[in-house]
Amino acid sequence: MITIDEQQKLFLNIARMLNKRVTAYAIGGTAMMFLGIKDSTLDIDLVFENEKDKNTFKEAIKSLGYREIDVIKVYGAKINHPEMLKLNDERFDLFVVNIIDFVFSENMQKRAESMHQFGENLILKIADPHDIILMKCATDRLKDKDDVRKIMEITKIKWGIVLDEIKAQIRLGKDRAAFDLGCFLEELKEKIKMDIPQEVLDNLFEIVKKQAREKQRR
Repeated sequence: MITIDEQQKLFLNIARMLNKRVTAYAIGGTAMMFLGIKDSTLDIDLVFENEKDKNTFKEAIKSLGYREIDVIKVYGAKINHPEMLKLNDERFDLFVVNIIDFVFSENMQKRAESMHQFGENLILKIADPHDIILMKCATDRLKDKDDVRKIMEITKIKWGIVLDEIKAQIRLGKDRAAFDLGCFLEELKEKIKMDIPQEVLDNLFEIVKKQAREKQRR
């Protein structure tokens, strides 16, 4: 578990270790901390635009004592899992563009308008709350549903943004996007009693039905 103050100090230390400027996108609990939605997180989730930047960042945190750990224990057999590095109770999950069954798309990057710079070499752009929800669906760990509840308690969700991004994800080749998000939101509605508009669920499953019909015609 890492607090806001501890995370700030950690990023400053990492910036000192970087030998060139690196930009990363904060998602998950890390982004939620920057947005004031939670005050601590179990892991620091970052997305990079390319392998080179990710490897530069990885070498910097390894110089601080972080070591790679077995990703299977956390993500199982999921594809596009992150590289994971840990020191004591602090863990980094490092993704490059693809986050399990989702892509951190150009529109997601544009929506990450909040930016923080640490030292000379580390720039963090903070994911938009709508996109944090989508990434929570992608990772779908035990704490992710509770995090989505916290986001929805504080943020007025514009479901049109979410649905448009799902359509964009499908165009990018992520065929399961609508189905996975539909199941995720349906579970939030049924088990956690969250106010998920039925119209949103209907739209998602209509997309799934359309995909199935198109596959049958091929």
